[in-house]
Parts: sequence; C-alpha cells; structure tokens
Amino acid sequence: MAFREGLPATIRRADYQTPDFTVTAVSLSVQIFSGRTEVTATLSFVRRGAAAAPLQLNGEQLTLQWVELDGERLSEDHYQVTDDQLLIPLVPDQFELKTCVRICPEENTSLEGFYRSQSAYCTQCEAEGFRKITYFPDRPDVLATYTVSLEADRAACPVLLSNGNLVSEEALEDGRHRAVWHDPFPKPAHLFAMVAGDLKPVSDVFTTCSGKRVDLHIWVEEKDLSYCDHAMVSLKNAMRWDEEVYG
Repeated sequence: MAFREGLPATIRRADYQTPDFTVTAVSLSVQIFSGRTEVTATLSFVRRGAAAAPLQLNGEQLTLQWVELDGERLSEDHYQVTDDQLLIPLVPDQFELKTCVRICPEENTSLEGFYRSQSAYCTQCEAEGFRKITYFPDRPDVLATYTVSLEADRAACPVLLSNGNLVSEEALEDGRHRAVWHDPFPKPAHLFAMVAGDLKPVSDVFTTCSGKRVDLHIWVEEKDLSYCDHAMVSLKNAMRWDEEVYG
C-alpha cells in the first residue's frame, strides 16, 4: 500500500507573487517500461516578470537526462539541479524548453505524481503532484494547453488515457502501442491526468440541448464494472444541470 509522505508547506495568500514566466503549451512524450518511465517535456515559455529573472522550475524525485533550450543541448554548467528545482539563470523572453527525465512509478509511494496502483499506472497532481512527473512551474496560475503521447506495452496496458480528445492510436514494434491526446483548453498542472492499464469501459451517450451526442466512458477494473451505474447517472445529471444553469 502507498502512503502520502510528509506534510504540505503552508502557502499564504499574503505572500503571493505573479510568476516570472508562464507556459502557453505543454507537449509530453511518456514512455512506460517495466521499472522505469521516461518523460520528455516540451514547454513553450513567455516571460512575465523582470528581464533578469532566472527560470525556476519545480521538480521532485526526477532523474534528469538532458536539457535543450530552443533546440540547443545545454551543458551542465548552464543549469543547476537540486532535490526540488531546476534553475536556468539565462533565458530569453520567449523560448522553448525541452527536458527528458526518468521516473519510477513502481517505487512512487507518495500517491502524488505518476505511480503504479494495482493493475494501472495513474496520476494524482492536485495540489502539487505534477512536479513529480516533469520539471514545471507547478502552480495554479500557470495555464497551458496539453498534448500527450503515451506509450506502453499493449498486453500490460491496453488502455492509454489522458486529458482532452483522442487524436490518434498506433501499434509499435515489440508489442507496444501509442495514443496521442490533446486538450485545447488551457488549465493548471494540478488538473492534468494520465492513466495506463488494463481497464474496461462503462459507456453511455449524453444528448445536449442542441442535439449533439456526446460519448461517455467510465474506465474501471473489470471486477468493478457492476458498481458504475450510479456514477454514470450522476455524470449525466451533472452535465444536464450545467447546461440548464449556464447554457
């Protein structure tokens, strides 16, 4: 069984400062292997604060493989890595940062970030779990769109899920497969979700006030399929209420 580690630090509203940088788009390539997962993140940054401010990214339990700034691989003397941060002193006002990290979901017992839970790999990013997946300004006032390429062994993880809309699926060599998801609506990192595992769907359809049919799927372990009826009814009722109240 996994346990949460430590107590969260107190964050006070009186101490709030706007971020020096914001992220407009996130592209993640996540490759799951037995005993390790490699995450390659491509982040589009725009400076919001002082011109001299360095780039400071949150990151915990990450093994950094390499860093690229606008397509150029950085040597280790151009950045600093600590147990909870990646610091790059000199960056332009607008740039693309690419990092590759290695994590181990099977050994992650914090119930935060990306971890193995019984038959599936899953995420818990609220409130500050995304920093255990990749280096990022992990705070709720940084909103970005997300594109996720998720790859795993098909036999072990036949279902690959993330935020937004399914863009593509493809078979790969050595019994692996890949799914690409895109979420066009900017959101903070704590709302990011990703699941890979042996799951089965409970499916239904919701018809909007305009007549549009929306496919609904609740993914669970096969043994729990009979327990999902109430969840599906609640989901449809919530969608109907949202339309009636907010249009």
